[in-house]
Amino acid sequence: MGIRMLGLILLLRFVSGLMNATVDGIDSNLSSGGPLRSTVKEKENLLHNDEQYNDDLDGGFSSLDGMLQWAISHSDPAKLKETAEVRQQLSASELNKRQMELKELMEEMKVPSDAELMKIAISELNNSSITLEDRLRALQELNVLVEPIDNANDFNKLGGLVYVTRELYHPDPSIRTTAAWILGKVSQNNLVVQQQVLELGALSMLMKMVKSNFMEEANKALYAVSALMRNNLAGQELFSTEHGDLMLQNILRNSSIDIRLQKKALILLADLAQCQLQNAHRTELPFLSDRDLLKSVVDLIAASTDLDLQDKALVAIKSLLQLRTTEALVLKDFCALGDALNKMRQLLLNVMADEFQRDYVIDVESLRSEVEYIFQGKLLEQ
Repeated sequence: MGIRMLGLILLLRFVSGLMNATVDGIDSNLSSGGPLRSTVKEKENLLHNDEQYNDDLDGGFSSLDGMLQWAISHSDPAKLKETAEVRQQLSASELNKRQMELKELMEEMKVPSDAELMKIAISELNNSSITLEDRLRALQELNVLVEPIDNANDFNKLGGLVYVTRELYHPDPSIRTTAAWILGKVSQNNLVVQQQVLELGALSMLMKMVKSNFMEEANKALYAVSALMRNNLAGQELFSTEHGDLMLQNILRNSSIDIRLQKKALILLADLAQCQLQNAHRTELPFLSDRDLLKSVVDLIAASTDLDLQDKALVAIKSLLQLRTTEALVLKDFCALGDALNKMRQLLLNVMADEFQRDYVIDVESLRSEVEYIFQGKLLEQ
Protein backbone atom coordinates (compact mmCIF):
# COMPACT_ATOMS: atom_id res chain seq x y z
CA MET A 1 0.00 0.00 0.00
CA GLY A 2 2.81 2.44 0.84
CA ILE A 3 4.55 1.86 -2.48
CA ARG A 4 1.35 2.09 -4.46
CA MET A 5 0.32 5.34 -2.80
CA LEU A 6 3.68 7.00 -3.35
CA GLY A 7 3.80 5.77 -6.92
CA LEU A 8 0.32 7.15 -7.62
CA ILE A 9 1.21 10.54 -6.16
CA LEU A 10 4.33 10.68 -8.31
CA LEU A 11 2.39 9.64 -11.38
CA LEU A 12 -0.25 12.35 -10.89
CA ARG A 13 2.42 14.98 -10.40
CA PHE A 14 4.29 13.70 -13.45
CA VAL A 15 1.36 13.97 -15.87
CA SER A 16 0.27 17.31 -14.48
CA GLY A 17 3.54 18.92 -15.54
CA LEU A 18 5.06 19.14 -12.07
CA MET A 19 7.68 16.45 -12.59
CA ASN A 20 10.69 18.74 -12.83
CA ALA A 21 10.12 20.13 -9.36
CA THR A 22 9.30 16.68 -8.03
CA VAL A 23 12.49 15.13 -9.42
CA ASP A 24 14.61 17.84 -7.80
CA GLY A 25 12.93 17.16 -4.46
CA ILE A 26 13.42 13.41 -4.78
CA ASP A 27 17.08 13.72 -5.70
CA SER A 28 17.57 15.80 -2.57
CA ASN A 29 15.83 13.21 -0.42
CA LEU A 30 17.82 10.38 -1.94
CA SER A 31 21.08 12.07 -1.11
CA SER A 32 20.00 12.49 2.48
CA GLY A 33 18.64 8.95 2.89
CA GLY A 34 15.07 10.16 3.43
CA PRO A 35 12.68 7.88 1.46
CA LEU A 36 13.24 4.74 3.53
CA ARG A 37 11.51 6.22 6.57
CA SER A 38 9.30 8.77 4.82
CA THR A 39 7.45 6.35 2.54
CA VAL A 40 5.01 5.07 5.12
CA LYS A 41 5.07 8.31 7.08
CA GLU A 42 3.92 10.33 4.07
CA LYS A 43 1.10 7.90 3.41
CA GLU A 44 0.19 7.79 7.10
CA ASN A 45 -0.17 11.57 7.15
CA LEU A 46 -2.32 11.51 4.03
CA LEU A 47 -4.60 8.89 5.58
CA HIS A 48 -4.92 10.31 9.06
CA ASN A 49 -5.44 13.86 7.90
CA ASP A 50 -8.31 12.85 5.64
CA GLU A 51 -10.12 10.07 7.53
CA GLN A 52 -11.87 9.87 10.89
CA TYR A 53 -10.45 7.68 13.62
CA ASN A 54 -13.65 5.75 14.36
CA ASP A 55 -14.87 2.26 15.04
CA ASP A 56 -15.55 1.37 11.42
CA LEU A 57 -12.28 2.62 9.98
CA ASP A 58 -9.69 -0.05 9.35
CA GLY A 59 -6.99 2.15 7.88
CA GLY A 60 -5.94 2.75 4.29
CA PHE A 61 -7.63 2.42 0.93
CA SER A 62 -9.23 -0.84 -0.17
CA SER A 63 -8.06 -0.63 -3.79
CA LEU A 64 -6.01 1.32 -6.31
CA ASP A 65 -9.27 2.74 -7.60
CA GLY A 66 -9.96 4.11 -4.12
CA MET A 67 -6.55 5.78 -4.09
CA LEU A 68 -7.18 7.26 -7.51
CA GLN A 69 -10.56 8.65 -6.42
CA TRP A 70 -8.92 10.20 -3.35
CA ALA A 71 -6.19 11.77 -5.46
CA ILE A 72 -8.68 13.16 -7.98
CA SER A 73 -10.95 14.58 -5.27
CA HIS A 74 -7.96 16.42 -3.77
CA SER A 75 -6.75 17.85 -7.09
CA ASP A 76 -7.53 21.10 -8.87
CA PRO A 77 -10.26 20.31 -11.48
CA ALA A 78 -8.94 22.99 -13.83
CA LYS A 79 -5.42 21.55 -13.60
CA LEU A 80 -6.72 18.03 -14.28
CA LYS A 81 -8.66 19.25 -17.33
CA GLU A 82 -5.59 21.09 -18.65
CA THR A 83 -3.46 17.99 -18.10
CA ALA A 84 -5.94 15.79 -19.97
CA GLU A 85 -5.93 18.20 -22.94
CA VAL A 86 -2.13 18.27 -23.03
CA ARG A 87 -2.00 14.47 -22.84
CA GLN A 88 -4.31 14.14 -25.84
CA GLN A 89 -1.87 16.22 -27.88
CA LEU A 90 1.11 14.00 -27.12
CA SER A 91 2.28 11.54 -29.72
CA ALA A 92 2.69 7.84 -28.98
CA SER A 93 6.47 8.23 -28.85
CA GLU A 94 6.22 11.14 -26.41
CA LEU A 95 3.88 9.19 -24.14
CA ASN A 96 6.22 6.21 -24.24
CA LYS A 97 9.14 8.48 -23.37
CA ARG A 98 7.32 9.84 -20.32
CA GLN A 99 6.40 6.34 -19.18
CA MET A 100 10.06 5.27 -19.43
CA GLU A 101 11.14 8.33 -17.46
CA LEU A 102 8.68 7.49 -14.70
CA LYS A 103 9.85 3.89 -14.62
CA GLU A 104 13.46 4.99 -14.33
CA LEU A 105 12.53 7.41 -11.55
CA MET A 106 10.82 4.68 -9.52
CA GLU A 107 13.80 2.38 -9.99
CA GLU A 108 16.16 5.16 -8.92
CA MET A 109 14.18 5.76 -5.76
CA LYS A 110 14.58 2.11 -4.72
CA VAL A 111 11.43 2.28 -2.63
CA PRO A 112 11.45 -0.49 0.00
CA SER A 113 8.85 -3.25 -0.21
CA ASP A 114 5.98 -3.55 2.26
CA ALA A 115 7.79 -6.47 3.89
CA GLU A 116 10.91 -4.33 4.40
CA LEU A 117 8.81 -1.51 5.84
CA MET A 118 7.11 -3.93 8.23
CA LYS A 119 10.49 -5.21 9.37
CA ILE A 120 11.61 -1.65 10.11
CA ALA A 121 8.47 -0.88 12.14
CA ILE A 122 8.68 -4.20 14.02
CA SER A 123 12.32 -3.58 14.89
CA GLU A 124 11.34 -0.25 16.39
CA LEU A 125 8.77 -1.98 18.62
CA ASN A 126 11.61 -4.18 19.81
CA ASN A 127 13.60 -1.09 20.80
CA SER A 128 12.87 -0.29 24.44
CA SER A 129 14.61 3.07 24.24
CA ILE A 130 12.40 4.70 21.56
CA THR A 131 10.02 7.48 22.52
CA LEU A 132 6.31 6.97 23.03
CA GLU A 133 5.66 9.02 19.91
CA ASP A 134 7.93 6.82 17.79
CA ARG A 135 6.39 3.65 19.21
CA LEU A 136 2.91 4.88 18.34
CA ARG A 137 4.06 5.89 14.87
CA ALA A 138 5.53 2.43 14.26
CA LEU A 139 2.20 0.86 15.23
CA GLN A 140 0.29 3.26 13.00
CA GLU A 141 2.53 2.33 10.08
CA LEU A 142 1.92 -1.37 10.72
CA ASN A 143 -1.80 -0.71 10.93
CA VAL A 144 -1.67 0.49 7.31
CA LEU A 145 0.79 -2.10 6.05
CA VAL A 146 -1.05 -5.21 7.33
CA GLU A 147 -4.23 -4.43 5.42
CA PRO A 148 -3.42 -6.43 2.23
CA ILE A 149 -4.07 -10.14 2.79
CA ASP A 150 -0.55 -11.13 1.68
CA ASN A 151 1.00 -8.78 4.22
CA ALA A 152 -1.31 -10.10 6.93
CA ASN A 153 -0.22 -13.65 6.15
CA ASP A 154 3.47 -12.68 6.34
CA PHE A 155 3.10 -10.60 9.49
CA ASN A 156 3.63 -13.45 11.95
CA LYS A 157 6.62 -14.78 9.98
CA LEU A 158 8.28 -11.41 10.52
CA GLY A 159 7.58 -11.59 14.27
CA GLY A 160 4.95 -8.87 14.11
CA LEU A 161 2.19 -10.63 16.03
CA VAL A 162 4.43 -11.28 19.03
CA TYR A 163 5.51 -7.65 19.35
CA VAL A 164 2.07 -6.17 18.68
CA THR A 165 0.43 -8.51 21.20
CA ARG A 166 2.98 -7.37 23.76
CA GLU A 167 1.85 -3.78 23.22
CA LEU A 168 -1.61 -4.69 24.60
CA TYR A 169 0.01 -4.47 28.04
CA HIS A 170 1.54 -1.03 27.48
CA PRO A 171 0.55 1.60 30.09
CA ASP A 172 -0.44 4.14 27.41
CA PRO A 173 -4.04 3.71 26.12
CA SER A 174 -3.18 5.00 22.63
CA ILE A 175 -0.58 2.27 22.24
CA ARG A 176 -2.99 -0.42 23.47
CA THR A 177 -5.76 0.88 21.22
CA THR A 178 -3.64 0.82 18.07
CA ALA A 179 -2.26 -2.62 18.91
CA ALA A 180 -5.80 -4.00 19.30
CA TRP A 181 -6.78 -2.34 16.03
CA ILE A 182 -3.91 -4.09 14.22
CA LEU A 183 -4.80 -7.50 15.68
CA GLY A 184 -8.42 -7.05 14.65
CA LYS A 185 -7.53 -6.00 11.12
CA VAL A 186 -4.96 -8.74 10.54
CA SER A 187 -7.39 -11.42 11.86
CA GLN A 188 -10.37 -10.54 9.70
CA ASN A 189 -11.64 -13.59 7.79
CA ASN A 190 -8.24 -15.24 8.19
CA LEU A 191 -8.42 -18.47 10.16
CA VAL A 192 -4.65 -19.02 10.14
CA VAL A 193 -3.91 -15.61 11.65
CA GLN A 194 -6.85 -15.93 14.06
CA GLN A 195 -5.31 -19.09 15.49
CA GLN A 196 -1.88 -17.49 15.69
CA VAL A 197 -3.25 -14.56 17.68
CA LEU A 198 -5.24 -16.83 19.99
CA GLU A 199 -2.17 -19.00 20.64
CA LEU A 200 -0.36 -15.88 21.82
CA GLY A 201 -3.00 -15.45 24.53
CA ALA A 202 -4.31 -12.14 23.21
CA LEU A 203 -8.02 -12.89 23.70
CA SER A 204 -8.00 -12.65 27.49
CA MET A 205 -6.28 -9.25 27.46
CA LEU A 206 -8.51 -7.92 24.68
CA MET A 207 -11.60 -8.86 26.69
CA LYS A 208 -10.21 -6.97 29.68
CA MET A 209 -9.58 -3.96 27.46
CA VAL A 210 -13.25 -3.95 26.44
CA LYS A 211 -13.95 -2.74 30.00
CA SER A 212 -11.60 0.24 29.58
CA ASN A 213 -12.79 3.73 30.49
CA PHE A 214 -11.15 4.92 27.27
CA MET A 215 -13.92 4.41 24.74
CA GLU A 216 -11.67 4.11 21.68
CA GLU A 217 -9.67 1.41 23.46
CA ALA A 218 -12.84 -0.46 24.40
CA ASN A 219 -14.24 -0.19 20.87
CA LYS A 220 -11.06 -1.33 19.14
CA ALA A 221 -10.65 -4.18 21.63
CA LEU A 222 -14.18 -5.43 20.93
CA TYR A 223 -13.53 -5.02 17.22
CA ALA A 224 -10.50 -7.30 17.61
CA VAL A 225 -12.43 -9.85 19.69
CA SER A 226 -15.15 -9.98 17.03
CA ALA A 227 -12.58 -10.44 14.26
CA LEU A 228 -11.00 -13.33 16.16
CA MET A 229 -14.37 -15.04 16.70
CA ARG A 230 -15.80 -14.73 13.19
CA ASN A 231 -16.28 -18.22 11.68
CA ASN A 232 -13.75 -19.60 14.15
CA LEU A 233 -15.32 -22.40 16.18
CA ALA A 234 -12.19 -23.02 18.27
CA GLY A 235 -11.99 -19.33 19.09
CA GLN A 236 -15.66 -19.26 20.05
CA GLU A 237 -15.17 -22.11 22.48
CA LEU A 238 -12.27 -20.24 24.06
CA PHE A 239 -14.45 -17.13 24.21
CA SER A 240 -17.05 -19.16 26.11
CA THR A 241 -14.39 -20.49 28.50
CA GLU A 242 -13.23 -16.92 29.14
CA HIS A 243 -16.83 -16.00 30.15
CA GLY A 244 -17.57 -14.03 27.03
CA ASP A 245 -21.26 -14.14 27.89
CA LEU A 246 -20.66 -11.98 30.96
CA MET A 247 -18.69 -9.50 28.88
CA LEU A 248 -21.59 -9.22 26.42
CA GLN A 249 -24.20 -8.91 29.19
CA ASN A 250 -22.25 -6.13 30.91
CA ILE A 251 -22.14 -4.17 27.66
CA LEU A 252 -25.78 -4.68 26.71
CA ARG A 253 -27.12 -3.86 30.18
CA ASN A 254 -25.10 -0.69 30.70
CA SER A 255 -27.32 2.18 29.55
CA SER A 256 -24.52 4.71 30.05
CA ILE A 257 -22.01 2.91 27.86
CA ASP A 258 -20.98 4.07 24.38
CA ILE A 259 -23.77 2.92 22.05
CA ARG A 260 -21.17 1.89 19.47
CA LEU A 261 -19.98 -0.74 21.90
CA GLN A 262 -23.52 -2.09 22.32
CA LYS A 263 -23.97 -2.29 18.56
CA LYS A 264 -20.69 -4.18 18.20
CA ALA A 265 -21.74 -6.58 20.96
CA LEU A 266 -25.04 -7.29 19.19
CA ILE A 267 -23.27 -7.91 15.89
CA LEU A 268 -20.86 -10.30 17.62
CA LEU A 269 -23.73 -12.13 19.31
CA ALA A 270 -25.59 -12.48 16.00
CA ASP A 271 -22.41 -13.77 14.33
CA LEU A 272 -21.89 -16.35 17.07
CA ALA A 273 -25.48 -17.61 16.76
CA GLN A 274 -25.32 -17.68 12.97
CA CYS A 275 -22.08 -19.65 13.04
CA GLN A 276 -23.73 -22.21 15.33
CA LEU A 277 -26.63 -22.53 12.90
CA GLN A 278 -24.23 -23.13 10.03
CA ASN A 279 -22.50 -25.86 12.03
CA ALA A 280 -25.56 -27.67 13.35
CA HIS A 281 -23.56 -30.89 13.88
CA ARG A 282 -21.54 -29.18 16.60
CA THR A 283 -22.64 -28.78 20.20
CA GLU A 284 -24.06 -25.28 20.62
CA LEU A 285 -22.33 -22.78 22.85
CA PRO A 286 -24.29 -23.05 26.12
CA PHE A 287 -24.31 -19.34 26.94
CA LEU A 288 -26.23 -18.46 23.75
CA SER A 289 -29.41 -19.80 25.33
CA ASP A 290 -28.74 -18.25 28.74
CA ARG A 291 -31.88 -16.44 29.81
CA ASP A 292 -30.06 -13.46 31.32
CA LEU A 293 -28.20 -12.86 28.06
CA LEU A 294 -31.42 -13.23 26.06
CA LYS A 295 -33.18 -10.75 28.33
CA SER A 296 -30.41 -8.19 27.90
CA VAL A 297 -31.02 -8.26 24.15
CA VAL A 298 -34.81 -8.16 24.41
CA ASP A 299 -34.63 -5.22 26.83
CA LEU A 300 -32.81 -3.18 24.17
CA ILE A 301 -35.67 -3.80 21.76
CA ALA A 302 -38.16 -2.56 24.33
CA ALA A 303 -36.25 0.32 25.89
CA SER A 304 -34.10 1.84 23.17
CA THR A 305 -35.27 4.53 20.77
CA ASP A 306 -32.23 4.15 18.51
CA LEU A 307 -33.52 2.36 15.41
CA ASP A 308 -30.12 1.09 14.36
CA LEU A 309 -29.55 -0.45 17.78
CA GLN A 310 -33.01 -2.03 17.73
CA ASP A 311 -32.37 -3.31 14.22
CA LYS A 312 -29.18 -5.06 15.35
CA ALA A 313 -30.97 -6.45 18.42
CA LEU A 314 -33.66 -7.92 16.15
CA VAL A 315 -31.02 -9.54 13.95
CA ALA A 316 -29.45 -11.13 17.04
CA ILE A 317 -32.80 -12.36 18.39
CA LYS A 318 -33.73 -13.80 14.98
CA SER A 319 -30.60 -15.99 14.94
CA LEU A 320 -30.85 -16.91 18.62
CA LEU A 321 -34.49 -17.97 18.18
CA GLN A 322 -33.47 -20.54 15.60
CA LEU A 323 -31.01 -22.34 17.88
CA ARG A 324 -32.15 -25.73 19.17
CA THR A 325 -31.36 -24.86 22.78
CA THR A 326 -33.26 -21.56 22.87
CA GLU A 327 -36.56 -21.99 24.72
CA ALA A 328 -39.47 -19.93 23.42
CA LEU A 329 -41.18 -19.99 26.82
CA VAL A 330 -38.12 -18.36 28.41
CA LEU A 331 -38.32 -15.61 25.81
CA LYS A 332 -42.06 -15.25 26.44
CA ASP A 333 -42.28 -15.42 30.24
CA PHE A 334 -38.87 -14.30 31.49
CA CYS A 335 -37.77 -11.96 28.69
CA ALA A 336 -41.23 -10.66 27.67
CA LEU A 337 -40.29 -10.78 23.99
CA GLY A 338 -43.92 -10.50 22.88
CA ASP A 339 -44.43 -7.26 24.79
CA ALA A 340 -41.14 -5.85 23.49
CA LEU A 341 -42.09 -6.60 19.88
CA ASN A 342 -45.52 -4.97 20.32
CA LYS A 343 -43.95 -1.89 21.89
CA MET A 344 -41.48 -1.65 19.05
CA ARG A 345 -44.26 -1.94 16.49
CA GLN A 346 -45.98 1.10 17.99
CA LEU A 347 -42.72 3.04 17.99
CA LEU A 348 -42.18 2.24 14.32
CA LEU A 349 -45.71 3.39 13.47
CA ASN A 350 -44.98 6.72 15.14
CA VAL A 351 -41.69 7.16 13.31
CA MET A 352 -43.25 6.16 9.99
CA ALA A 353 -44.58 9.71 9.62
CA ASP A 354 -41.01 10.96 9.09
CA GLU A 355 -40.55 10.73 5.34
CA PHE A 356 -36.77 10.84 5.65
CA GLN A 357 -36.77 7.62 7.72
CA ARG A 358 -39.76 5.89 6.15
CA ASP A 359 -37.88 3.45 3.90
CA TYR A 360 -35.59 2.38 6.72
CA VAL A 361 -38.52 2.06 9.14
CA ILE A 362 -40.32 -0.19 6.66
CA ASP A 363 -37.27 -2.46 6.50
CA VAL A 364 -37.01 -2.63 10.29
CA GLU A 365 -40.74 -3.37 10.61
CA SER A 366 -40.34 -6.19 8.10
CA LEU A 367 -37.58 -7.68 10.25
CA ARG A 368 -39.66 -7.18 13.41
CA SER A 369 -42.58 -9.03 11.82
CA GLU A 370 -40.28 -11.86 10.76
CA VAL A 371 -38.94 -12.23 14.30
CA GLU A 372 -42.48 -12.26 15.67
CA TYR A 373 -43.47 -14.96 13.15
CA ILE A 374 -40.49 -17.17 14.11
CA PHE A 375 -41.23 -16.59 17.79
CA GLN A 376 -44.89 -17.58 17.51
CA GLY A 377 -43.95 -20.64 15.49
CA LYS A 378 -41.48 -21.76 18.13
CA LEU A 379 -44.08 -21.27 20.85
CA LEU A 380 -46.41 -23.64 19.00
CA GLU A 381 -43.64 -26.24 18.77
CA GLN A 382 -43.10 -26.15 22.53
